[in-house]
Amino acid sequence: MIGIFLITHGCYGETLVQNACHVLNRRPAGLVQLGVAPQDDPLDLLPVARALCASVDDGNGVLLLTDLYGATPANLAMKLRERGRIAGLAGVNLPMLLSALTHRDKDLKTLLTHARDGGRGGVLNLQDH
Repeated sequence: MIGIFLITHGCYGETLVQNACHVLNRRPAGLVQLGVAPQDDPLDLLPVARALCASVDDGNGVLLLTDLYGATPANLAMKLRERGRIAGLAGVNLPMLLSALTHRDKDLKTLLTHARDGGRGGVLNLQDH
C-alpha cells in the first residue's frame, strides 16, 4: 500500500486528516502529516520530513500532498521526491485526499492520476448542481 504524507501550512494537513477519518469512519494506516509554522526553519524540518516519509513507506512508495505550489511546504516536499518511488501533488483538498486513500493499492503513477483528478473533480459550481 502506498503511504500518504501531507506537508501543509499550519494545521491544514491535520484538519484534512481528521475530516478524512470522519468520512471514512476510521483512521487509515500509512497516513501522516507535517504542519509548517511561520517560525519553522525549513532546514530543521527536512530531517523530520524524511523520517515521517520513511515511516509510511512500506516499500510501495509514498504520495506527498502539499497545499500551495512554490511555498515552503511544497519546497520541502520537492526535496523528498525520488523518481518512481516518492511523488507529489500540490493543491491538496479533501476530495484529493479521499481519492488518494481509496486508490493507493494501485501503482504510484495511477495513484497520482486518481488523486489529481479527484481533487479537480471536487471543485464544483453549486449553482450548476
